[in-house]
Amino acid sequence: MKKEMSSLDVRSVVSEMSALEGAHMDKIFHWGPGNVLFRISVTGGKKELFFKDKKWLHMPPVKPEAPVLPTSFASFMRKYLDNARIGKTVQTGFDRVVVMDLKKGETDYQLIFEIFGGGNVLLVSEGKIVNCLIHKTYRDRAARPGEEYVMPRPRFEPGVSTFEDFATLFRSSDSDTVRTLATSVNLGGQYAEEICVRAGADKRAPAGSVGDDMLKTVFEKIGELVSSAASSPEPTAYRKDGKIVDLAPVRLMSYGEADAERYETMSLAICAMLRETEETAVEDYVDPDILKLRRRIEKQEETIAEYEMDAEEFRLQADALYTDYQKAKELLAVLEQQSKRLTWDKLSEGAMRIPFVSSIDPSKNTVTASLGGQKVVLDYTKGVDANASAIYQKGKDIGDKGKRALDALDLSREELERKEKGFAKERHLALTRAQPTKQFWFDRYKWFFTPSGKLVIAGRDAHSNDNIVKKHLKDGDVYVHADIHGAPSVVFKEGSAASPEELKQACVFAFCHSKAWVSAMSDGSAFWVHPDQVSKTPNPGEFVPRGAFIVRGKRNYEYHIQTELAVGEVDHQGNRKVMCGPRDVIEGASEKYFVIRPGRGKNKKTASDIAKAFEVPEEEISGILPPGDSEITDKIWPKESVS
Repeated sequence: MKKEMSSLDVRSVVSEMSALEGAHMDKIFHWGPGNVLFRISVTGGKKELFFKDKKWLHMPPVKPEAPVLPTSFASFMRKYLDNARIGKTVQTGFDRVVVMDLKKGETDYQLIFEIFGGGNVLLVSEGKIVNCLIHKTYRDRAARPGEEYVMPRPRFEPGVSTFEDFATLFRSSDSDTVRTLATSVNLGGQYAEEICVRAGADKRAPAGSVGDDMLKTVFEKIGELVSSAASSPEPTAYRKDGKIVDLAPVRLMSYGEADAERYETMSLAICAMLRETEETAVEDYVDPDILKLRRRIEKQEETIAEYEMDAEEFRLQADALYTDYQKAKELLAVLEQQSKRLTWDKLSEGAMRIPFVSSIDPSKNTVTASLGGQKVVLDYTKGVDANASAIYQKGKDIGDKGKRALDALDLSREELERKEKGFAKERHLALTRAQPTKQFWFDRYKWFFTPSGKLVIAGRDAHSNDNIVKKHLKDGDVYVHADIHGAPSVVFKEGSAASPEELKQACVFAFCHSKAWVSAMSDGSAFWVHPDQVSKTPNPGEFVPRGAFIVRGKRNYEYHIQTELAVGEVDHQGNRKVMCGPRDVIEGASEKYFVIRPGRGKNKKTASDIAKAFEVPEEEISGILPPGDSEITDKIWPKESVS
């Protein structure tokens, strides 16, 4: 499987990133050793730019799972780049370096992605590094805050350089054709092979032996390949045994009849491959603690087997003494007597003349003899019974060690079983982790769409209450508010052209997302007014706190609103979304949905249950539900959808 991006891959992704020009930087997330996510505000929603594992730069279709609390690096980058306007994004030459221009206030920045070596993200202003993900000193430059930023030494740029420069570089190589294209010409191994196939060149031919005509053909094919990656890409993944083994921004002839899967963008192809890589990694990953336990158990089993063999060996030796009791008795008697009057050398010389004696050690008073079919080590200063008793005791001691080792083995096996069960559960959760739906700009608020497609948004807190009115309440819209102190501000986009039923639905939404839900009120009222009736200017002697507004003039009320909502699956711009809104809206928009009411503390698992049913992260559901506890009162689910 492909391990990193090539220069051609980078060129294709940079072409996709041109869509970000004019957009604004929203939030920056950082986690792990090298995952940095840039959330970017574009017209109509959000886009994500993901630098993954310090070697994959792409624009995923949905926001990856990112930490809630920012790291120090993320906080620093947010401080400098919050709401910064994005300019042009370019690839430096044909290197794996991407430079994005940004402007915040009067300050110009460059956000630089180095997608080679160890990888890095650097924020540069006026030629100096403001901050960087990885602090490192190289042979010819330093990546540290405060240092001058030095661009990596440029390499040959295929597709731009002249044929003369290409020919000079190519013919100066001492290597073969494919290696020269991969290294000197800066194509990398994958595309060097492809050029050889397209040009019909012998990849093993020495570079210096390639004729002029073939060299011109190779040069032309390189130009075509590089140009098509940016101007007319065909992002394609190649599968082997059902798994993605390679991908490229163009169709590759070098893969012949391999299974090819076309993608709309190179970013989508990268996402597909990385997702498979992560799933394979999860499947193949084994907890180091489990591996350590398995090795321990294996060693314990070997030790117990050795104990059992040794204990049995001693038992057989002791039994052998009684099998050849008379022979053993006579041997011990002779050696005990002779040891008192002979030197060690003479004693050894005499003992070795005995046919069934294999060795003797006078320094330890021991003799090794073959008795009863066993080789037995005996102490010749003791009798047969004393030797047999000592041997039996050795066997018993080893047997006791074996029992203790077996007890330890049982404990290890129990621990392994517990860990394997826990790990299997974690791996299952990792493999089946729900993916969030596509995020849009309105996801920062509470929201729903009316049957005619008009958007209704509500603030989540005092800050978003202020923003929702200041940024989104325009002429032709309608302001909605529950008749309860502290309720959220609700903006009904194009509400002045809405039907009475839709205006009532907006009032239901405003009422249910107020304290009425927390208080479990059975019913209540809400009103709507026009934008010119909403003001931040207080009456004389009054104070308007943050998130609150003054409403003047006639209020259009809806009474007897029930505290009831529904959560269902809907389609928005061709994307699946889970929406929480008035019941009659959800009934008309979704075939499967849940009806909810205030929970009164009865059930705090509602968000979890709904998330599991719709196969989305729990936080996505909890973010659209009203404040406080909720309970499910009805579930509408087609039978064919029930697993």
